Amino acid sequence: MKPGILLIGLLIIIMSLLLREVSTQNNTKKRVVEMQDTDKQMKLFLCGDVMTGRGIDQILPHPSNPEIFESYLKDARGYVTIAEKKNGLIGYPVNYKYIWGDALKEFDRTKPDLKIINLETSITTNNSYWKGKGIQYRMHPKNIECLSVVKNLYCSLANNHILDWDYKGLTQTINTLDKAEIEYAGAGIDFQAANKPAIIEIEGKGRIIVLSYGMPSSGIFSSWAAQKNRPGVNLLKDLSQAGIQEIKALVETVKQPGDIVVFSLHWGGNWGYEIHSNEMEFVHSLIDTAQIDVFHGHSSHHFKAIEVYNNKLILYGCGDFLNDYEGIGGKESYRSELTLMYFANIDPETGNLIKLEITPMEIKNFRVNEVVTSDLLLVKDRLNRECKRYNSSVTLQNNRLLYNW
Repeated sequence: MKPGILLIGLLIIIMSLLLREVSTQNNTKKRVVEMQDTDKQMKLFLCGDVMTGRGIDQILPHPSNPEIFESYLKDARGYVTIAEKKNGLIGYPVNYKYIWGDALKEFDRTKPDLKIINLETSITTNNSYWKGKGIQYRMHPKNIECLSVVKNLYCSLANNHILDWDYKGLTQTINTLDKAEIEYAGAGIDFQAANKPAIIEIEGKGRIIVLSYGMPSSGIFSSWAAQKNRPGVNLLKDLSQAGIQEIKALVETVKQPGDIVVFSLHWGGNWGYEIHSNEMEFVHSLIDTAQIDVFHGHSSHHFKAIEVYNNKLILYGCGDFLNDYEGIGGKESYRSELTLMYFANIDPETGNLIKLEITPMEIKNFRVNEVVTSDLLLVKDRLNRECKRYNSSVTLQNNRLLYNW
Protein backbone atom coordinates (compact mmCIF):
# COMPACT_ATOMS: atom_id res chain seq x y z
CA MET A 1 0.00 0.00 0.00
CA LYS A 2 1.27 3.45 -0.87
CA PRO A 3 2.27 5.67 2.10
CA GLY A 4 -0.15 8.41 1.00
CA ILE A 5 -3.13 6.04 1.00
CA LEU A 6 -2.11 4.65 4.42
CA LEU A 7 -1.91 8.17 5.86
CA ILE A 8 -5.37 9.06 4.51
CA GLY A 9 -6.79 5.88 6.05
CA LEU A 10 -5.31 6.70 9.45
CA LEU A 11 -6.73 10.24 9.30
CA ILE A 12 -10.20 8.88 8.52
CA ILE A 13 -10.04 6.51 11.49
CA ILE A 14 -8.87 9.31 13.85
CA MET A 15 -11.60 11.68 12.68
CA SER A 16 -14.22 8.96 13.14
CA LEU A 17 -13.09 8.36 16.72
CA LEU A 18 -13.10 12.08 17.52
CA LEU A 19 -16.61 12.53 16.13
CA ARG A 20 -17.81 9.54 18.14
CA GLU A 21 -16.33 11.08 21.32
CA VAL A 22 -18.03 14.45 20.70
CA SER A 23 -21.31 12.67 20.01
CA THR A 24 -21.00 10.70 23.26
CA GLN A 25 -20.28 13.87 25.26
CA ASN A 26 -23.28 15.65 23.73
CA ASN A 27 -25.57 12.72 24.44
CA THR A 28 -24.33 12.51 28.03
CA LYS A 29 -25.02 16.21 28.60
CA LYS A 30 -28.49 15.84 27.11
CA ARG A 31 -29.28 12.85 29.33
CA VAL A 32 -28.24 14.76 32.45
CA VAL A 33 -30.56 17.65 31.56
CA GLU A 34 -33.43 15.26 30.86
CA MET A 35 -32.93 13.50 34.19
CA GLN A 36 -33.12 16.84 35.99
CA ASP A 37 -36.06 18.14 33.98
CA THR A 38 -38.80 17.27 36.49
CA ASP A 39 -41.46 19.10 38.47
CA LYS A 40 -38.87 19.51 41.22
CA GLN A 41 -37.09 22.26 39.31
CA MET A 42 -37.41 25.80 40.64
CA LYS A 43 -38.83 28.04 37.93
CA LEU A 44 -37.94 31.72 38.26
CA PHE A 45 -39.09 34.72 36.29
CA LEU A 46 -36.68 37.64 36.44
CA CYS A 47 -36.81 41.07 34.84
CA GLY A 48 -35.39 44.53 35.37
CA ASP A 49 -36.93 47.78 36.56
CA VAL A 50 -40.69 48.01 36.96
CA MET A 51 -41.61 51.69 37.28
CA THR A 52 -45.31 51.89 38.10
CA GLY A 53 -45.11 55.47 39.38
CA ARG A 54 -45.41 58.87 37.71
CA GLY A 55 -46.99 58.51 34.25
CA ILE A 56 -48.12 54.91 34.69
CA ASP A 57 -49.68 55.75 38.06
CA GLN A 58 -51.70 58.46 36.30
CA ILE A 59 -53.48 55.97 34.01
CA LEU A 60 -54.43 53.62 36.87
CA PRO A 61 -57.78 53.89 38.71
CA HIS A 62 -56.39 55.92 41.65
CA PRO A 63 -53.80 58.42 40.35
CA SER A 64 -51.63 60.30 42.82
CA ASN A 65 -51.40 64.05 43.10
CA PRO A 66 -49.73 64.69 39.70
CA GLU A 67 -47.44 67.44 40.96
CA ILE A 68 -43.75 66.60 40.55
CA PHE A 69 -40.64 68.71 41.01
CA GLU A 70 -38.54 67.91 37.98
CA SER A 71 -36.77 70.24 35.58
CA TYR A 72 -38.38 68.46 32.61
CA LEU A 73 -42.02 68.45 33.75
CA LYS A 74 -44.01 69.64 36.75
CA ASP A 75 -47.05 67.41 36.18
CA ALA A 76 -46.86 63.60 35.92
CA ARG A 77 -49.74 63.64 33.43
CA GLY A 78 -47.35 65.20 30.94
CA TYR A 79 -45.64 61.81 30.53
CA VAL A 80 -48.98 60.33 29.49
CA THR A 81 -49.40 63.08 26.89
CA ILE A 82 -45.92 62.44 25.46
CA ALA A 83 -46.58 58.70 25.20
CA GLU A 84 -49.93 59.23 23.50
CA LYS A 85 -48.36 61.56 20.93
CA LYS A 86 -45.91 58.78 20.12
CA ASN A 87 -48.18 55.74 19.92
CA GLY A 88 -51.81 56.83 20.20
CA LEU A 89 -54.41 57.23 22.93
CA ILE A 90 -54.24 54.90 25.91
CA GLY A 91 -57.85 55.25 27.04
CA TYR A 92 -57.44 55.48 30.78
CA PRO A 93 -58.23 54.73 33.51
CA VAL A 94 -57.11 51.21 32.71
CA ASN A 95 -57.70 48.07 34.75
CA TYR A 96 -54.95 46.72 37.00
CA LYS A 97 -53.92 43.94 34.62
CA TYR A 98 -53.53 46.31 31.68
CA ILE A 99 -49.91 47.35 32.28
CA TRP A 100 -48.68 43.72 32.25
CA GLY A 101 -50.30 43.12 28.87
CA ASP A 102 -48.99 40.09 27.01
CA ALA A 103 -46.65 39.19 29.87
CA LEU A 104 -49.63 37.62 31.63
CA LYS A 105 -49.93 35.02 28.85
CA GLU A 106 -46.28 34.15 29.32
CA PHE A 107 -46.82 33.73 33.05
CA ASP A 108 -49.73 31.38 32.35
CA ARG A 109 -47.60 29.41 29.91
CA THR A 110 -44.47 29.06 32.05
CA LYS A 111 -46.02 29.09 35.55
CA PRO A 112 -42.98 30.45 37.46
CA ASP A 113 -42.70 29.58 41.14
CA LEU A 114 -41.51 33.13 41.87
CA LYS A 115 -41.47 36.35 39.85
CA ILE A 116 -38.58 38.66 40.75
CA ILE A 117 -38.67 42.34 39.79
CA ASN A 118 -36.94 45.56 40.81
CA LEU A 119 -39.76 47.86 41.93
CA GLU A 120 -38.58 51.39 41.19
CA THR A 121 -41.20 53.61 42.74
CA SER A 122 -42.40 54.87 46.10
CA ILE A 123 -45.93 53.80 47.00
CA THR A 124 -47.22 56.76 48.97
CA THR A 125 -49.49 59.75 49.31
CA ASN A 126 -46.74 61.79 50.96
CA ASN A 127 -46.18 65.12 49.20
CA SER A 128 -42.74 65.84 50.65
CA TYR A 129 -40.11 64.84 48.11
CA TRP A 130 -36.36 64.30 48.57
CA LYS A 131 -34.79 67.72 48.03
CA GLY A 132 -32.09 67.74 45.38
CA LYS A 133 -33.50 64.63 43.67
CA GLY A 134 -34.15 65.38 40.00
CA ILE A 135 -36.82 62.73 39.36
CA GLN A 136 -39.70 61.55 41.53
CA TYR A 137 -41.59 58.30 41.08
CA ARG A 138 -44.75 57.81 43.13
CA MET A 139 -47.68 55.41 42.90
CA HIS A 140 -50.85 55.79 44.96
CA PRO A 141 -51.22 53.01 47.58
CA LYS A 142 -54.72 52.28 46.27
CA ASN A 143 -53.09 51.19 43.00
CA ILE A 144 -51.21 48.35 44.75
CA GLU A 145 -53.59 45.96 42.98
CA CYS A 146 -51.51 46.44 39.81
CA LEU A 147 -48.81 44.44 41.62
CA SER A 148 -51.14 42.07 43.46
CA VAL A 149 -52.59 40.78 40.19
CA VAL A 150 -49.20 39.18 39.51
CA LYS A 151 -49.17 36.25 41.90
CA ASN A 152 -46.00 34.99 43.62
CA LEU A 153 -44.28 38.36 43.20
CA TYR A 154 -41.06 39.52 44.84
CA CYS A 155 -39.96 43.18 44.75
CA SER A 156 -36.42 44.39 45.23
CA LEU A 157 -36.51 47.83 46.88
CA ALA A 158 -32.79 48.67 46.96
CA ASN A 159 -32.76 51.26 44.21
CA ASN A 160 -32.48 54.98 43.48
CA HIS A 161 -36.22 55.78 43.50
CA ILE A 162 -37.54 54.10 46.63
CA LEU A 163 -36.87 57.26 48.72
CA ASP A 164 -38.00 59.80 46.11
CA TRP A 165 -40.76 60.86 48.51
CA ASP A 166 -38.68 60.90 51.67
CA TYR A 167 -38.71 58.60 54.69
CA LYS A 168 -42.48 58.83 55.10
CA GLY A 169 -42.84 57.64 51.53
CA LEU A 170 -40.59 54.65 52.21
CA THR A 171 -42.46 53.72 55.37
CA GLN A 172 -45.79 53.85 53.56
CA THR A 173 -44.34 51.78 50.71
CA ILE A 174 -43.29 49.04 53.13
CA ASN A 175 -46.60 49.11 54.98
CA THR A 176 -48.52 48.89 51.70
CA LEU A 177 -46.50 45.90 50.50
CA ASP A 178 -46.93 44.20 53.88
CA LYS A 179 -50.69 44.71 53.78
CA ALA A 180 -50.84 43.32 50.24
CA GLU A 181 -48.68 40.34 51.32
CA ILE A 182 -46.11 41.02 48.59
CA GLU A 183 -42.59 39.78 49.32
CA TYR A 184 -39.75 42.31 49.28
CA ALA A 185 -36.28 43.11 50.61
CA GLY A 186 -33.59 45.75 50.19
CA ALA A 187 -35.11 48.63 52.20
CA GLY A 188 -36.54 48.99 55.68
CA ILE A 189 -37.16 51.04 58.79
CA ASP A 190 -33.57 50.45 59.93
CA PHE A 191 -30.42 48.62 58.83
CA GLN A 192 -31.47 45.29 60.27
CA ALA A 193 -34.75 45.36 58.36
CA ALA A 194 -33.16 46.62 55.12
CA ASN A 195 -30.41 43.99 55.24
CA LYS A 196 -32.76 41.10 55.96
CA PRO A 197 -33.11 38.60 53.10
CA ALA A 198 -36.52 37.49 51.90
CA ILE A 199 -37.14 33.77 52.40
CA ILE A 200 -39.89 32.36 50.19
CA GLU A 201 -41.12 28.80 50.63
CA ILE A 202 -42.17 27.07 47.42
CA GLU A 203 -44.49 24.25 48.38
CA GLY A 204 -43.12 20.85 47.49
CA LYS A 205 -39.84 22.24 46.16
CA GLY A 206 -37.93 24.16 48.80
CA ARG A 207 -36.95 27.73 49.54
CA ILE A 208 -35.76 30.69 47.53
CA ILE A 209 -33.69 33.25 49.43
CA VAL A 210 -33.38 36.70 47.87
CA LEU A 211 -30.82 39.29 48.97
CA SER A 212 -31.33 42.81 47.59
CA TYR A 213 -28.64 45.50 47.50
CA GLY A 214 -28.12 48.80 45.72
CA MET A 215 -24.91 50.63 44.84
CA PRO A 216 -24.01 54.33 44.57
CA SER A 217 -23.07 53.73 40.92
CA SER A 218 -26.81 53.40 40.14
CA GLY A 219 -27.58 56.86 41.52
CA ILE A 220 -28.38 55.94 45.12
CA PHE A 221 -27.30 58.69 47.51
CA SER A 222 -24.95 57.53 50.27
CA SER A 223 -27.29 59.31 52.69
CA TRP A 224 -30.02 56.83 51.71
CA ALA A 225 -28.19 53.96 53.39
CA ALA A 226 -30.22 52.43 56.20
CA GLN A 227 -28.68 52.93 59.63
CA LYS A 228 -29.22 51.42 63.06
CA ASN A 229 -31.88 54.01 63.89
CA ARG A 230 -32.77 55.34 60.42
CA PRO A 231 -34.80 54.00 57.48
CA GLY A 232 -33.15 53.50 54.13
CA VAL A 233 -31.85 51.09 51.52
CA ASN A 234 -29.46 48.18 51.83
CA LEU A 235 -26.44 49.92 50.34
CA LEU A 236 -23.40 48.06 49.03
CA LYS A 237 -20.69 50.72 49.06
CA ASP A 238 -18.24 49.06 46.69
CA LEU A 239 -17.15 45.80 45.05
CA SER A 240 -14.54 44.96 47.67
CA GLN A 241 -13.69 41.61 49.19
CA ALA A 242 -14.83 43.00 52.53
CA GLY A 243 -18.32 43.39 51.12
CA ILE A 244 -18.25 39.86 49.75
CA GLN A 245 -17.26 38.51 53.16
CA GLU A 246 -20.20 40.33 54.77
CA ILE A 247 -22.55 38.84 52.18
CA LYS A 248 -21.02 35.41 52.73
CA ALA A 249 -21.62 35.68 56.48
CA LEU A 250 -25.24 36.72 55.89
CA VAL A 251 -25.88 33.83 53.50
CA GLU A 252 -24.41 31.37 55.99
CA THR A 253 -26.94 32.44 58.62
CA VAL A 254 -29.94 31.62 56.42
CA LYS A 255 -29.00 29.13 53.70
CA GLN A 256 -29.96 25.51 54.20
CA PRO A 257 -29.37 22.50 51.94
CA GLY A 258 -31.66 22.72 48.93
CA ASP A 259 -32.08 26.53 49.13
CA ILE A 260 -31.57 28.67 46.04
CA VAL A 261 -29.95 32.03 46.77
CA VAL A 262 -30.65 34.96 44.43
CA PHE A 263 -28.53 38.11 44.72
CA SER A 264 -30.40 41.12 43.31
CA LEU A 265 -28.24 44.20 42.74
CA HIS A 266 -29.08 47.68 41.44
CA TRP A 267 -25.76 48.84 40.02
CA GLY A 268 -24.10 50.82 37.26
CA GLY A 269 -25.27 53.51 34.89
CA ASN A 270 -28.34 53.61 32.70
CA TRP A 271 -26.62 53.28 29.32
CA GLY A 272 -23.81 51.19 27.86
CA TYR A 273 -23.13 47.49 27.34
CA GLU A 274 -19.66 47.19 28.82
CA ILE A 275 -19.08 44.82 31.73
CA HIS A 276 -15.94 45.92 33.55
CA SER A 277 -13.45 43.32 34.73
CA ASN A 278 -13.92 44.25 38.39
CA GLU A 279 -17.69 43.79 38.02
CA MET A 280 -17.26 40.35 36.51
CA GLU A 281 -14.73 39.36 39.16
CA PHE A 282 -17.09 40.56 41.89
CA VAL A 283 -19.98 38.42 40.62
CA HIS A 284 -17.72 35.40 40.17
CA SER A 285 -16.50 35.83 43.73
CA LEU A 286 -20.09 36.02 45.00
CA ILE A 287 -20.67 32.62 43.43
CA ASP A 288 -17.39 31.07 44.55
CA THR A 289 -17.28 32.55 48.04
CA ALA A 290 -20.76 33.59 49.14
CA GLN A 291 -22.76 30.61 47.75
CA ILE A 292 -24.85 32.75 45.39
CA ASP A 293 -26.79 30.71 42.81
CA VAL A 294 -28.38 33.44 40.66
CA PHE A 295 -27.14 36.99 40.07
CA HIS A 296 -29.91 39.44 39.14
CA GLY A 297 -28.44 42.75 37.93
CA HIS A 298 -30.46 45.85 37.06
CA SER A 299 -30.29 49.65 36.59
CA SER A 300 -29.36 49.76 32.90
CA HIS A 301 -32.29 50.89 30.77
CA HIS A 302 -31.50 48.17 28.23
CA PHE A 303 -30.53 44.50 28.49
CA LYS A 304 -26.88 43.53 28.84
CA ALA A 305 -24.85 40.33 28.65
CA ILE A 306 -25.72 36.96 30.17
CA GLU A 307 -23.13 34.55 31.54
CA VAL A 308 -23.18 31.11 33.11
CA TYR A 309 -20.25 30.76 35.50
CA ASN A 310 -19.66 27.48 37.33
CA ASN A 311 -23.17 26.52 36.23
CA LYS A 312 -24.70 29.59 37.92
CA LEU A 313 -26.80 32.16 36.07
CA ILE A 314 -25.57 35.76 35.80
CA LEU A 315 -27.82 38.48 34.38
CA TYR A 316 -25.52 41.50 34.31
CA GLY A 317 -28.28 43.96 33.39
CA CYS A 318 -31.92 43.09 32.75
CA GLY A 319 -33.02 46.45 31.34
CA ASP A 320 -36.28 48.26 32.10
CA PHE A 321 -39.35 46.06 32.03
CA LEU A 322 -42.01 48.74 32.36
CA ASN A 323 -41.59 52.53 32.38
CA ASP A 324 -43.13 55.82 31.25
CA TYR A 325 -40.27 56.87 28.92
CA GLU A 326 -42.37 56.34 25.80
CA GLY A 327 -41.88 59.19 23.34
CA ILE A 328 -38.84 60.66 25.13
CA GLY A 329 -35.95 60.78 22.69
CA GLY A 330 -32.20 60.81 23.01
CA LYS A 331 -31.07 57.17 23.23
CA GLU A 332 -33.01 55.56 20.41
CA SER A 333 -30.11 53.38 19.24
CA TYR A 334 -30.33 51.29 22.40
CA ARG A 335 -33.96 50.36 21.65
CA SER A 336 -34.69 50.39 25.36
CA GLU A 337 -38.40 49.86 24.71
CA LEU A 338 -37.48 46.25 23.88
CA THR A 339 -37.58 44.43 27.18
CA LEU A 340 -36.90 40.84 28.20
CA MET A 341 -38.67 38.22 30.26
CA TYR A 342 -36.11 35.77 31.68
CA PHE A 343 -37.43 32.32 32.63
CA ALA A 344 -34.81 30.24 34.46
CA ASN A 345 -35.12 26.62 35.53
CA ILE A 346 -32.84 25.89 38.48
CA ASP A 347 -31.87 22.59 40.10
CA PRO A 348 -32.69 23.00 43.82
CA GLU A 349 -30.12 20.43 44.88
CA THR A 350 -27.19 22.24 43.28
CA GLY A 351 -28.45 25.73 42.40
CA ASN A 352 -27.25 25.08 38.85
CA LEU A 353 -28.98 26.50 35.81
CA ILE A 354 -30.80 23.86 33.77
CA LYS A 355 -32.51 26.03 31.18
CA LEU A 356 -32.92 29.72 30.36
CA GLU A 357 -35.66 30.86 28.02
CA ILE A 358 -36.06 34.52 27.07
CA THR A 359 -39.21 36.16 25.75
CA PRO A 360 -38.63 39.60 24.18
CA MET A 361 -41.39 42.17 24.67
CA GLU A 362 -42.00 45.83 23.83
CA ILE A 363 -43.14 48.69 26.07
CA LYS A 364 -45.88 50.49 24.17
CA ASN A 365 -48.97 52.40 25.36
CA PHE A 366 -47.67 51.93 28.93
CA ARG A 367 -48.05 48.13 28.73
CA VAL A 368 -45.95 45.08 27.87
CA ASN A 369 -46.59 43.84 24.31
CA GLU A 370 -45.47 41.00 22.07
CA VAL A 371 -42.72 42.03 19.63
CA VAL A 372 -42.80 41.90 15.86
CA THR A 373 -40.46 39.45 14.11
CA SER A 374 -37.91 42.08 13.07
CA ASP A 375 -37.47 43.20 16.70
CA LEU A 376 -37.21 39.60 17.86
CA LEU A 377 -34.32 39.11 15.45
CA LEU A 378 -32.73 42.39 16.57
CA VAL A 379 -32.80 41.22 20.20
CA LYS A 380 -31.30 37.88 19.14
CA ASP A 381 -28.44 39.57 17.31
CA ARG A 382 -27.64 41.97 20.15
CA LEU A 383 -27.69 39.26 22.78
CA ASN A 384 -25.36 37.14 20.66
CA ARG A 385 -23.05 40.14 20.25
CA GLU A 386 -22.88 40.72 24.01
CA CYS A 387 -22.75 37.07 25.07
CA LYS A 388 -19.98 36.12 22.65
CA ARG A 389 -17.43 37.22 25.26
CA TYR A 390 -18.74 34.46 27.53
CA ASN A 391 -18.76 31.75 24.84
CA SER A 392 -22.54 31.63 24.88
CA SER A 393 -25.35 32.47 22.48
CA VAL A 394 -29.09 32.45 21.95
CA THR A 395 -31.08 30.62 19.31
CA LEU A 396 -34.58 31.26 18.05
CA GLN A 397 -37.19 28.73 19.12
CA ASN A 398 -40.96 29.25 18.73
CA ASN A 399 -40.71 33.05 18.78
CA ARG A 400 -38.61 32.91 21.94
CA LEU A 401 -34.89 32.74 22.59
CA LEU A 402 -33.11 29.77 24.13
CA TYR A 403 -29.81 30.53 25.88
CA ASN A 404 -26.94 28.16 25.04
CA TRP A 405 -23.75 27.82 27.05
